[in-house]
Amino acid sequence: MSLNSRRGFFQASTAALLTHGTLNLNAATDRQEIRLWPGVAPGSETWTRTEVRFNDPTSGGETIRNVVDPTITVYPPKGTPNGTGIVVGPGGALHVLSWQKEGIEIAEWLNSKGITVFLLKFRLADTGKTDAEFRAIFSKVFRDARTDFDKAYQAMLVHARIAHADGFRAMQLVRERHADWNLKSDRIGIMGFSSGAGIAVEAGVTQDRLSRPDFVGSIYGSKPLGAVPADAPPLFIACAADDRVLPVSGNLEAAAAWGKAGRAVELHVFEKGGHGFGLRPRGLPVDSWTLLFEHWLESRIPGSISK
Repeated sequence: MSLNSRRGFFQASTAALLTHGTLNLNAATDRQEIRLWPGVAPGSETWTRTEVRFNDPTSGGETIRNVVDPTITVYPPKGTPNGTGIVVGPGGALHVLSWQKEGIEIAEWLNSKGITVFLLKFRLADTGKTDAEFRAIFSKVFRDARTDFDKAYQAMLVHARIAHADGFRAMQLVRERHADWNLKSDRIGIMGFSSGAGIAVEAGVTQDRLSRPDFVGSIYGSKPLGAVPADAPPLFIACAADDRVLPVSGNLEAAAAWGKAGRAVELHVFEKGGHGFGLRPRGLPVDSWTLLFEHWLESRIPGSISK
């Protein structure tokens, strides 16, 4: 991987009960939350930190850090499900999850189109016990990158691999239990934002067929770490040319890699929009990315978008 590609990846990273168990029903929504792994998630056996949920205006509302026990929360559509399911991975630099902006809001949009959503809460880097520790650790991520980029990149890659494993397991679980949610076995995809997009893209290139989605949505993401297989699923990419967190080059490289493998890819690079635009209107052409995604998905899989 080139230095620029690695730098882009780092910047993206920094900005058993039923099968494997129902964890609980969210008291506020009655939505089912399901643990991804039986017992302790592999790779985090020694983790002792405590998950923290807090309101962060800079990341758009409810935010989660210190995730140790990864889950998916099921968001069924209020109307009739159309058989399409999407695992959604929020962004947050592998240190937090932008749960409201890039999770709940995305789930509600997709629900309105008849799609069943599985909101992925994947494991994150340790950000300490207190708010002060969290701020210090988050600042150190950027400081280390300026001091020794290669060392910082390698450290982030460890966190990314763990997050990818959670994404793969989420896809496996949804496929294994697709009938429970009235999903069609060939309509199970994944969409991610920023670091969550990294999970989505990696799922698209995994050799594990049970983990591989039927389609991939990468929103302000980056290039895949692995080679794109000859049977990779179709890929949709949306990003902004003025993104100062994750350069547009990573998205271009992802599209080129899919194209080189002879696989279907649709790329939208908006002039303005920055990083983390999500669904919230900005009065810019980038606001139309959701409609473009809907048209793309419906063209690939007729009936996947309810009117």
